[in-house]
Amino acid sequence: MPFTPDSILLAIESSCDETSAAVYEGATLRSNIISSQLVHINFGGIVPELASRAHIQNIAPVVQAALQEAGLGMRDVAALAVTQQPGLAGALTVGSNFAKGLAVRYGLPIVPVNHIEGHIFSAFIENASIQFPFLALVVSGGHTSLFLVESFEKYSVIGSTRDDAAGEAFDKIAKLLGLGYPGGIQVDKLAQEGNPKAIAFPRGMMREEHFDFSFSGLKTAVRLHVQQTLQNNVSPEALRDICASAQEAIADVLVHKTMKAVKQFQVRDIVVAGGVAANSRLRSLLSEHAARQSVNVFIPSMKFCTDNAAMIACIGREKLLRNPHHSYDSLTFGIGSTAIRAKYRP
Repeated sequence: MPFTPDSILLAIESSCDETSAAVYEGATLRSNIISSQLVHINFGGIVPELASRAHIQNIAPVVQAALQEAGLGMRDVAALAVTQQPGLAGALTVGSNFAKGLAVRYGLPIVPVNHIEGHIFSAFIENASIQFPFLALVVSGGHTSLFLVESFEKYSVIGSTRDDAAGEAFDKIAKLLGLGYPGGIQVDKLAQEGNPKAIAFPRGMMREEHFDFSFSGLKTAVRLHVQQTLQNNVSPEALRDICASAQEAIADVLVHKTMKAVKQFQVRDIVVAGGVAANSRLRSLLSEHAARQSVNVFIPSMKFCTDNAAMIACIGREKLLRNPHHSYDSLTFGIGSTAIRAKYRP
């Protein structure tokens, strides 16, 4: 049976530490269940083996919960979508194999989706008015990249991080300051009570002509400030100022590069996605700069910024509708760690 605009799609996401399943009925998101793995908090970061074990335990109940919330059963599903890459190998294997099992059991086509691709189009879950071409800034714990998106089928990298991702920098700074994991939320909270101009932390590659990013120098600067300037004696006030100043440095670079790309590529819409898209300062600063140039900024709701299956379903549905003659019956696709690397070619 061909996939139609009214068909039902079930999607699975398991690239890191969230087990998620979502159901689209036509163009309507009917459910989006996310099970987060709290066990990693005790280790200050993701432990791949523990993540895989948790996915094994969670995936069947999460998929069942998504179907139940949508009021549907597997017999109603017309197609599947699943995250193929990038991510943790063990975690991706759990989701991929579970989806393949469902495909075999129910005779369904299955669409492999790149996780970053899901983030790029995540804003379409709530807003279909985004106009091509647009810029997509994908910022998370593992990825910081800027994309020129010309259609659902054509997009390319115009800039990416050369070392730490923005979210990784937040987490490492938070760990250095003893704030716990995940660090981005803690830094954001304390930064709102601090002075963002208190410390002149470096803005890596901010004045370079290219659109690449670098945040490793910021992490080092924070460490040196704590150890040398403060002699490891960080008062509550100093802690708030460090968080505010470090956060401002990250947001400054992300916004500067994005707005420079807006001018060069003459786009009017910007999408910001990934876990760091939830950062309050990034949201406000980008909105301020975009408003001055009459540019629209689309940022998904908090629940769609983190890893979720709704974004996998959203682009998976587009693939099925735009490639009706493509065979998605093959189960030979593997999993991997490769993000989208194709550079822009004018």
